[in-house]
Amino acid sequence: MNLCSIASGSSGNCIFVSSDSTSILIDAGISGKRTEQGLNEIGYTLKDLDGIFITHEHADHIKGLGVLARKLGVPLYMTDKTREAVMKTENIGKIPEELFRSVAPDRVTHIGDLEIHPFRIPHDAADPVGCRVQCGKQSLAVATDMGEFNASIIEHLRDLDVLLLEANHDVHMLEAGIYPYYLKQRILSSRGHLSNEDAGHLLCEVLHDDIRQILLGHLSRENNYPALAYETVCAEITMGDNPWKAKDFNIGIARRDMTGELISW
Repeated sequence: MNLCSIASGSSGNCIFVSSDSTSILIDAGISGKRTEQGLNEIGYTLKDLDGIFITHEHADHIKGLGVLARKLGVPLYMTDKTREAVMKTENIGKIPEELFRSVAPDRVTHIGDLEIHPFRIPHDAADPVGCRVQCGKQSLAVATDMGEFNASIIEHLRDLDVLLLEANHDVHMLEAGIYPYYLKQRILSSRGHLSNEDAGHLLCEVLHDDIRQILLGHLSRENNYPALAYETVCAEITMGDNPWKAKDFNIGIARRDMTGELISW
């Protein structure tokens, strides 16, 4: 399997996932042009895509969806409530209804040889989901835009090879920052975003000896720094009630402004 973060952050999210025979995007929150450039950087093209999976309808996850849908004509996978919200979103444009494919939390959907396992996440959207992808014995997950985590989320993130997990903000930076009060409260709420500390706590619940790569993603431009997210998460792992140290794992940052490396296993 392969995973590459083309973009991950509050300004746009687009994750490439593939097997030997099937390629998809998880979210399309950047321009079609930038999506194409990112794919080209890792040796793929838009024509290689077999579908697009949408986690929820916020702009930083669907900004480029309309352009890609009309250009490629590939199936678009999302929950029914997310589809309704997408269709009402301005600036997306007309999307042919025959492209939509319905998914539901805890119901497996197949795209080629990829098994897609959507799971519920707490976020202020119509019907947001995280995404676990399996191909044979190989597995990965993309889990961002969560105000908190629970036993169900932990279960969906167990025994993975690769995990892209939200580390959105540093709480102190957010509280002291320029955001208006209502926005700070939204981000800090149970339907907002995971802090660096919470990302570390969640990782302590799902780490195992055979995990190959952890990517910290969806970092806030205003309320976080890559180095701060990394150091905070590493500290939580090392000091947590578990048998591991952060240095036991490959932990990286999924950047908002550049295509990451293609992770293959």
